[in-house]
Amino acid sequence: MEVVPTEGVESTEAVEGVHLSLLAGGEEMNVQHFSIEPGAEVPEHSHHHEQTGYITGGTLTFLVDGEEFEVGEGDSYVLEGDEPHAAENRGDVPVTGIDVFSPPRDDPDWKD
Repeated sequence: MEVVPTEGVESTEAVEGVHLSLLAGGEEMNVQHFSIEPGAEVPEHSHHHEQTGYITGGTLTFLVDGEEFEVGEGDSYVLEGDEPHAAENRGDVPVTGIDVFSPPRDDPDWKD
């Protein structure tokens, strides 16, 4: 068993106002914590990984295939692999949550 204390994990600012921390991971999946500041946007992107997530604070607006989906505290979601998506924090508080990727995902390529 591997335990990954959050105190030892460095956060990456993938794009302005979007902070990601890779947590525990195995051969088939990994966990990532995110914090998205008010007004920050995750640009549209896709990846072959299936992505499930859970919002622990705030409300995040996903933009998927021309539709908007509001996901708030206590909600979970799933994005299929290769499904183009973007996200925006349109609220006044940071959005925080957890994503699980399968297969495991490193820092996103859209951060550069």
